[in-house]
Amino acid sequence: MSIDVDQQLWPAPVAPGPLDAVVRLPGSKSLTNRYLVLAALADGPSRLRAPLRSRDTLLMAAALGTLGADIRDTGALNAVAPESSGERAAYPVSDWVVTPSAVRGGGHLDCGLAGTVMRFLPPVAALADGPVAFDGDAGARRRPMGPVLDALRALGVGVDDDGSGCLPFTVQGRGRDGVPGGEVTLDASASSQFVSALLLAGARYDRGVTIHHDGKPVPSQPHIEMTVQTLREAGVVVDDSDANTWRVAPGSIRGLDVVIEPDLSNAGPFLAAALVAGGTVLVPDWPERTTQAGDLLREILAAMGARVQLGSDGLRVTGSGPIEGIDIDLHEASELTPTVAALAALAGSPSWIRGVAHIRGHETDRLAALDTELSALGTQVTQTEDGLRIVPAPLRGNRFGTYHDHRMATAGAILGLRVPGVLVEDVATTAKTLPDFTGRWTAMLGASHGGAEGNG
Repeated sequence: MSIDVDQQLWPAPVAPGPLDAVVRLPGSKSLTNRYLVLAALADGPSRLRAPLRSRDTLLMAAALGTLGADIRDTGALNAVAPESSGERAAYPVSDWVVTPSAVRGGGHLDCGLAGTVMRFLPPVAALADGPVAFDGDAGARRRPMGPVLDALRALGVGVDDDGSGCLPFTVQGRGRDGVPGGEVTLDASASSQFVSALLLAGARYDRGVTIHHDGKPVPSQPHIEMTVQTLREAGVVVDDSDANTWRVAPGSIRGLDVVIEPDLSNAGPFLAAALVAGGTVLVPDWPERTTQAGDLLREILAAMGARVQLGSDGLRVTGSGPIEGIDIDLHEASELTPTVAALAALAGSPSWIRGVAHIRGHETDRLAALDTELSALGTQVTQTEDGLRIVPAPLRGNRFGTYHDHRMATAGAILGLRVPGVLVEDVATTAKTLPDFTGRWTAMLGASHGGAEGNG
């Protein structure tokens, strides 16, 4: 399927029939970037096996390189499918080897539109031997940063942001003086990343760090649990036994040798395709236990009418009937909202999505964007204080705006499986977290109907 280069429009392909595909996905963005930060602060070298290489993770690697870490590609392919599997190894990957060093100041970091880069790295930059400047895409300058910047000030770190609480800003690294650390109270109701950011660097502060959350419930708690787990893997002592309080003790961070799980949230559109088109999609290597919020897909897709089976070969989703509407609180897995909203627009009954007011501050205002684009296709959408009510109606093809948001683009692809004439703007924005999305998508469809195998 070609892309209209002049208009940056991608004609989303209609499913030619029921699917029968294996879709192999690269590593988790959330885990890759957490491991990169810890590896850059560790006492010795680390090896990250099968990391994700996307815009967000490459920005993180480049920024950590500017701060002094040496991050090298091994060049050794390690994700080749076994010959007996019948799959082609279309996307082999290699490891990253990370050698840490003292944090270096004087650099300028490009955050792009990556929340993990703009939020995780200021606490690291506080350890630098000079100032570190941060900036990013125009859309990134609208994303809230105030809580983590104010927390750094409370911990003894200078931050210059002209009072905006957003990019651009400069962190005044304390170098040999060290970061005092200690206790800090912040409101993390806009993003769990504010907590994770301080936790990841906290072991390098003189007194560690104790974070108290004071505000509405923290969204996406599984992401904080993921941060705590990765810290413990690196030997960091973390106490999360008290509600809304996290303590990291000062101490060493050991080097890591880890295999990174596939990105379960990125699996959402492919697994949703089985519901929309019918048939089966298998995602190999789905973990039995995980802190990834995307694991909630198993529950969501089953509630919407799919047959969901987790086995030794991965997660298999089969659709054989109508899509059912759902009433769901996605506060803990808000990144799944665009996928669920696309399915809800194709369902046979209304849906409610609740608990996701905070995604108004993601790559775009996702609630407003979904309202606008689903309504343009004919769906009846009502924005609520914390989500969407979606009433299905006959749909028509139309241009589908993405607002530089990778998950909006994949939502458009889901809708296009059943609605002819959906033209997705700037589908290349999916490279933020998933390289070659269009190739993987069309391979999935081709594998089901005599074309290339969908083992992306």
